[in-house]
Amino acid sequence: MTETTAPLLQRREGAVLVLSNNNTAARNALSPAFYAALTGALAAAQQDPAVGAIVLTGEGGHFCAGGDLRQLAKRRELPIEERRAKLEGLHDLIRAVRGSGKPVIAAVEGAAAGAGLSLALACDMLVAARNAVFSVAYVKVGLTPDGGATAFLAEFVSRQVLTELCLTGERISGERLHALGAVNRLAEPGEALAGALALAGSVANGPQQAMARIKALCLAAPQATLEEQLESEAQSMVLSQETEESREGIAAFLEKRAPDYVRLRGPAG
Repeated sequence: MTETTAPLLQRREGAVLVLSNNNTAARNALSPAFYAALTGALAAAQQDPAVGAIVLTGEGGHFCAGGDLRQLAKRRELPIEERRAKLEGLHDLIRAVRGSGKPVIAAVEGAAAGAGLSLALACDMLVAARNAVFSVAYVKVGLTPDGGATAFLAEFVSRQVLTELCLTGERISGERLHALGAVNRLAEPGEALAGALALAGSVANGPQQAMARIKALCLAAPQATLEEQLESEAQSMVLSQETEESREGIAAFLEKRAPDYVRLRGPAG
C-alpha cells in the first residue's frame, strides 16, 4: 500500500454505509492507518442519522490477510510497553466495531486470516462466500491470537474445537463456519457483498434506538446469567416503551401500515 492509497474506501448504498479495506497489494493486511480510518468512519457513522447499517468488506477479492508480518517482525526490537501500545490499535478497533450502535455486517470473500478473522467475527452479522477461507493462522508463524479471536470463536464452538483451530491454524471454509454457527448467510463466490447489502438493507431503516439496545443485549447474553440478562432486558424494555419509536411502531401495527422510523432519527442516530 503506497502512502497515497487510501486505506479505507467509503460509499453509500441508500441507508447502508459500505467500508472497504483497501490494501490489495498485501491482500488487505492490517495497518495503523487502517485502524485509524475505520475507527474514525465508525464514529462518524454513529453520528450520522442517514446511516442505518454498515457493511465491512475488502477490495480485490479478499477480506483481510491479518497483520502485516513485516511490521510485526520489527516489533521484537521495541520495549514490551511499546509493543503493547501498538497492539491496542487493533483492540481499540475491535472495541469500536462491537460498540457501534449501528449494525455492522461483514462481507467476506477470499481470505480472513489471523486478525482478519477477528475483525470479521467482531461484526454483528457475517455473510461469507462458500469458498471463503478463515484461519486462526497465528501458530504458523510462532504467534498467539489477538483481536478477540479466541473470545469470538468460543461463543459458538467447544473448547476442544477452539483449541484445534488455534493450535493447527487449520483453514476453515465459509461453509464449515456456517455449519458451526458463525456465518449468518452463505453466498456464491463473488456475491458476499450483495448478500451483506441485502441483509443490511433489511435492518437499515429500523428503529435505531431499539436496535442499539438489542445489539447490546445480544452482546451481553453469552456471558450473563439469566438474572443479569432479565435485569438488562427489563431496563431496555422500560426505556423503549417511552420512545417515539415504540409510539410509531405500535401505531403502525394497529393501523396496518409500515412504520416510518427514519423520520424520527435525531442527530446522534
